[in-house]
Amino acid sequence: MPADYNGRWEMVSNENFEELMKALDIDFATRKIASHLHQTKVIVQNGDKFETKTLSTFRNYEVNFTVGQEFEEHTKGLDNRKVQTLVTWDGDKLVCVQKGEKENRGWIHWIEEDLLHLEITALDKVCHQIFKRA
Repeated sequence: MPADYNGRWEMVSNENFEELMKALDIDFATRKIASHLHQTKVIVQNGDKFETKTLSTFRNYEVNFTVGQEFEEHTKGLDNRKVQTLVTWDGDKLVCVQKGEKENRGWIHWIEEDLLHLEITALDKVCHQIFKRA
């Protein structure tokens, strides 16, 4: 049985986000605003089906997916690219690979106690975000 990701998660730390945004060619003004935001993640999980929302006072981003099914994702509100996205299970971790303009792009989600970890990669940059269950 996979981990239960359901819930509302409030950001408690956000390491190396600025460098990740630079790797994604996000403009200076947007980077400065985004690096100071407090994000909230809302995840609804039903087996392998996920509805995810990342909320902030600046921009919101929503992506829905089924584990094991590749789909085209438009990263509107992030870096505004189209990528082919595939999310798979690795034990209790969700592992995402995004194929497109940027190499080595994707993310990994995992839960430790009441903390949701998110490691985001693009090129050679890695951002580690931690959220606490609200």
